[in-house]
Order: sequence, then structure tokens, then C-alpha cells
Amino acid sequence: MGKPRIAMTAVSEFRPGLEGVPATLSSISFVDGQRGVLEYRGISIEQLAQQSSFLETAYLLIWGHLPTQQELTEFEHEIRYHRRIKFRIRDMMKCFPDSGHPMDALQASAAALGLFYSRRALDDPEYIRAAVVRLLAKIPTMVAAFQLIRKGNDPIQPRDELDYAANFLYMLTEREPDPVAARIFDICLTLHAEHTINASTFSAMVTASTLTDPYAVVASAVGTLAGPLHGGANEEVLDMLEAIGSVENVEPYLDHCIATKTRIMGFGHRVYKVKDPRAVILQNLAEQLFDIFGHDPYYEIAVAVEKAAAERLSHKGIYPNVDFYSGLVYRKLGIPSDLFTPVFAIARVAGWLAHWKEQLNENRIFRPTQIYTGSHNLDYTPIADRDLAIESD
Repeated sequence: MGKPRIAMTAVSEFRPGLEGVPATLSSISFVDGQRGVLEYRGISIEQLAQQSSFLETAYLLIWGHLPTQQELTEFEHEIRYHRRIKFRIRDMMKCFPDSGHPMDALQASAAALGLFYSRRALDDPEYIRAAVVRLLAKIPTMVAAFQLIRKGNDPIQPRDELDYAANFLYMLTEREPDPVAARIFDICLTLHAEHTINASTFSAMVTASTLTDPYAVVASAVGTLAGPLHGGANEEVLDMLEAIGSVENVEPYLDHCIATKTRIMGFGHRVYKVKDPRAVILQNLAEQLFDIFGHDPYYEIAVAVEKAAAERLSHKGIYPNVDFYSGLVYRKLGIPSDLFTPVFAIARVAGWLAHWKEQLNENRIFRPTQIYTGSHNLDYTPIADRDLAIESD
């Protein structure tokens, strides 16, 4: 009496973290982890990184096809027009503590957008498009605004003549960026825009399935992305490289991590068993930046870490993931390390919105089950008896 009764068939079906359990049917993106393939709507990430732009890629992900020139021009114009944020949101951000993490500020600010724009008219195509435009346009402005506010400065207004990537770097650094740097940052956004059903995207889909507004959907995804096992890892890669300190310390550091089963930040992926194709592109982007704007001593350490890790861990399918080189790129672009994950969020808004829109097409609220492992048929103990029991102990 009182012991849990667990059906063994149910236990055998249980998958911790829902690993390998299909949660949806989707045509948005595709990953082959054995071959290192990533496609958005059937187009390889390599082609998109080389030939497309972030906003064109966002249009592809959300509406399912590459835009015509007119469609892209109109979309870009709408984004430029909606970059500014309400002064009440800006004033709210001024009340945030300077020591607060930018991801927490972003989650609160994204949720606050719903106060101004949410009608939950999810059957209205105009509302859906307006929500897509506002979220893509305003999230970068809020990230840059908090960075300046926490330094005691007023935010900088967006500049309509600058493109998406260049405008963000301008709002963040108060300087118009070099065109090469802006283009490299735009590619980074494309690389991070979408990656099937990861934790934050699943969070977005669960929230979307309740038919709440898209601002709440994005806010929930931002909160999920903030964790160090998801988007927060790129900050920790730089911490690791700093802790290693020199190329000579790489092998002893890795051997200690392996012996103590300490996670090596920026390595390993639940899907990829080869080097993440985005890491390949990001490493190339890092080298381009260093050739133009100067070397980063951390890069030599990173290359040595990758080589030493390959010798020790490749047989386990553990290779660099997207976080390993992205921090080095962002660092050279002048982005503070605690903004790396908010930058990830700026890009991933495109993927979250694509899955939100797809979820609405065939919506059914997520309601998974559980395997109960607790007790049964216990008697209620009055509080006086509980107190006596504690005293007798």
C-alpha cells in the first residue's frame, strides 16, 4: 500500500528529454547530422550564407519561398519603418538593473510588445505579417538599447538608410560599421536563423499551440534560449579559451576535462556527429575578420583545442558546434560577450516565427503525458500531528 505502480511498457517508451521523439511535421528546415547537412526550405546553408541576406532568408523561412525583388524590397521597407520602439518600453528598460543579464531584459521587453500590439487575431493574415515585421524589426533595437542604457546612456535611434545588420551594429557601437564587418554579421544571423526542433523552438511551438499572441511565443523562446545548454554556450566558450590561456595548456586542459567528465564548451551536438556546417562557415568568417581587422590570440587556442579534441573525441562523434567559433566572430565585431546569446535570439526570431506560423496551420495544443512515480493511497496527517512528529525527532 502506498507504493507506486509503474507500467513497464510505459517505462520502456519513455525518452528523457523526448530524445528522438517526433513532435511535429515540418517543411521549414532539415538536418542530416551524419553528413553535416543543414537546409532551409531545401536550400543548403552554404548557398544561403554565400548568396542570400538575413532578411531574404527570414522571408524564405516564414513564407516558404524565396521572395521576388518586389516582395523583398517591400519586406525590407516594412522592417526599416518599424525598427523604433515605444518610449514606454524604453523607459521600462531604464528601470532594469544594470547588472541584469541582457537575455532577461530581452525576454521582458519582448513580452511587453504584446501590451501594445497583441490582438490575437491569428486568423488575420495582415495581423500575422505585422507581428512578423514588428518582432524582426524591434528585437535588435531592444538589444542595442539595453546595452547603452545599462552604461548610463540614452539609446541611439535606428538609421533607416542602413541595412538590417549594419543598423544593429551602429545602434550597438555608436559607429557606422565597416561594410565587410556588416556583411559578415549578416551571414552570422543567417547561420543562426533556424535549426529544426531545438529546445527554444519547441518552447515556442508549445506556447503557440495555446493560440496566445506571437510576442508571448517569442518571449518564451528567449527564456529557453538563455540556458547554458542552449544559446548561452557561446559565452562560455570564450571563458574556456581564457581559462586555457595558451596553446601549450590546451592538451592538459582537455585531458583534465575528459578525466573529470567536464563538458568542453562548444563541442558536441545532439544531432551532428561531424563538425557542424555552421562552425565551418563561422571559422572562415573569423579568419576573414582577422585578416582585415587584426588577429585574436584566442583563435590560435581555439584551433589547437579543435585539433586536440579531434584526436581524443572524434571516435565519439564529438566535434565543434555552432557556438565554438561564433563568439570569436562577435568579439572581433565589438559585441560584448553577454550579448552573444541576445544576438543569437535576434537571428532565431526568424525560425521561431516560421514555426509559429506553421503551427497555426494545423494547430493542436501540446499535451504530452507522464509516467507517475509517486505513491498512492496515503492518509492526510493533521498539522498538529506533523509538528509533534518533528519534535519527537
